[in-house]
Amino acid sequence: MTAITLFGDVSTNGIFNLLAQAETTLTSWSALGQIGVVIMLGLAAFGSSVGIGAAGQSAAGAWGKEGKAGKTLNFTYIILLGMPISQTLYAMIVMNKIGEVLKHPEIAVASAGLLFGIGVATGLGEMLSAWMQGLIGAAGIRSLSESEGKGFAFLLIAMGIVETVGIFTMVFLLGMIPKLTDVAAAMP
Repeated sequence: MTAITLFGDVSTNGIFNLLAQAETTLTSWSALGQIGVVIMLGLAAFGSSVGIGAAGQSAAGAWGKEGKAGKTLNFTYIILLGMPISQTLYAMIVMNKIGEVLKHPEIAVASAGLLFGIGVATGLGEMLSAWMQGLIGAAGIRSLSESEGKGFAFLLIAMGIVETVGIFTMVFLLGMIPKLTDVAAAMP
């Protein structure tokens, strides 16, 4: 077989077709990193929503109980129910850093699997951190309601420990994102 039959038409049109196929391949590989970003934000937002929802339900019940008893409604519940939102912010920070890499197609293609993995891992870490933080917040709100506000500092500490998992997820996975200067220096 000749090169022409192996690689098809080597005329000008054939070269443009090969270039178009190469561009499609680059775009496909780069899309893998973009999919990782979308999954990451979706999972983090899901975890924040579920966590806030769980704590919010507990707060609504506690406020109903307090209102029925003629007591002043406890504002500290809002602190506990709002804490899981931060994990979506952490995912957004990782998204912005990955976005810098995705602006460079040659680096995005070379790192596509890594970027996808970072996106999935960040999403899962942030989702579970937010979800569990919301469950602790929900239990904490019930506890505060039943103990007439005692133990708030301990609840913040417990929620802060879960928050730390979200922070570690962000920091450690940010460290795995390829640095543009290092990758550019290594490329021929």
